[in-house]
Amino acid sequence: MKDFAQLINALDSTNKTTAKVEAMVSYLHIANASDKLWFLALFTGKRPKRPVNTNLLKQWALEITQLPQWLFIESYSSVGDLGETLSLILPNAENEIEKSLTQWMTELIALKDQTDEEKKKYVLESWNGLNHVERFIFNKLIGGSFRIGVSKKLLINALSKFSGVDGNILMHSIMGKWKMEEENFDDLIQGTNINPDASKPYPFCLAYPLEKETHDLGDRKNWQAEFKWDGIRGQFIKRNDEIFIWSRGEELVTEQFPEIVTALKEVEGNFAIDGEILVVREDKVLNFNELQKRLNRKTIPKKMLEELPVHIFVYDIMELEFEDLREKPLSERRLLLENLIESSPVERIRISEIVHAETWEGLAEIRESSRDNNSEGLMLKELNSHYHAGRKKGDWWKWKVSPLTIDAVLIYAQKGSGRRSSYYTDYTFAIKNEDKLVTIAKAYSGLTDKEIMEVSKFVNKNAIEKFGPVRTVKPELVFEIAFEGIGFSSRHKSGIALRFPRIVRWRRDKTVDEIDELEEVKKLIT
Repeated sequence: MKDFAQLINALDSTNKTTAKVEAMVSYLHIANASDKLWFLALFTGKRPKRPVNTNLLKQWALEITQLPQWLFIESYSSVGDLGETLSLILPNAENEIEKSLTQWMTELIALKDQTDEEKKKYVLESWNGLNHVERFIFNKLIGGSFRIGVSKKLLINALSKFSGVDGNILMHSIMGKWKMEEENFDDLIQGTNINPDASKPYPFCLAYPLEKETHDLGDRKNWQAEFKWDGIRGQFIKRNDEIFIWSRGEELVTEQFPEIVTALKEVEGNFAIDGEILVVREDKVLNFNELQKRLNRKTIPKKMLEELPVHIFVYDIMELEFEDLREKPLSERRLLLENLIESSPVERIRISEIVHAETWEGLAEIRESSRDNNSEGLMLKELNSHYHAGRKKGDWWKWKVSPLTIDAVLIYAQKGSGRRSSYYTDYTFAIKNEDKLVTIAKAYSGLTDKEIMEVSKFVNKNAIEKFGPVRTVKPELVFEIAFEGIGFSSRHKSGIALRFPRIVRWRRDKTVDEIDELEEVKKLIT
């Protein structure tokens, strides 16, 4: 655990990607095989379920420290993270516990079935044998909130540097629903069991936002253009009559879309295809907010199935009859995809259309009207490109339309976590609804460090009310908020929801009287 805690501390102490990679490589060199496997599991989101309720952790910590509830709330508000707050308020450890990461994880898993008294005894003994950093990691693991700010790309880079294994093999190998008890670290990263079961997905091929002029891409004829759909990207696998649907976040979401499962069964053969899940009604793609109503439900009511029918728009194929097609050029893969879908036509499965335009200028005109069909712009794909793992600059580009924007006023603020726990970085914004303000969006990004410090000073001086870690502030600071889409929503007080809101700029030139009106914002909904 000491080595693992040092790794987490090193990762949290730097923004430099090279330093993060070096920290992970160093840990892999000193960790034993089972600890390396746990490292991989935790860093890919395969943490076990929470064995102890966080309210109990807080209760036990208050019993030890005898802190009043109000002081704990203030401390939590200042720190911004429960696990770290608990680790800070507890007295220094009297003992020193030496256990491997594997031993800790094994004990935490076993703890789930024990009584509250047994859990309390174990937690208190652990707290009394761990230093601050180790205790923080322990609290995050036992509370089920362990997350680390390391992208999958960084993780793959570290694993590749440590092992010498190609990143594409690594990416494919660690995807899917592998289980700790069935794997060992070396076999897993070497790709020994690259397809342990029929559900195994491929790493998604990703694109970069277009950062150059289209003419710099060369001849228009060398590029395939498609609409960039605003749905849920999925990988649709059929092997030996079994159907699996994977989200881009590597979640198996098959049960959430029973009508797509039925449709895929009607397509002849074995395949793995890439596409977008969209709600389509009366031949029109609906707003993402409509699709969102379908997500993360254990059961889908019949009425919802009828009112929000999902389709898939497919645009690539990675496997056909168990042959890996990813090294074939896009032009060939597209023909194979069209042949597959057209030979077994199914209503709910469509081939995402190719957008035709002779020139880049003509394509730009089509792009500008993308929102008319609820798409976000265009995808540009080089016709000779392979279906690579992750992002590779130059092959695939996202050419999105400019985001929609509104002016809104800051009304709530909350401190961030980790390195930003001393500053207010989480903001809630409002617009006008006649003579009142209604919340419209939350945003966490878009300001410089200097601006964050300025906003934090304003919040400290102009806080009106406190609700735990949240501060209600005087409505004075106006910001321009950008977003990708907008739709009606019964879950928000304003009656609308914004897609991917973020701060564009601080409008120091505007007052609260100049922010947008709700009725005008609603007119942006198509």
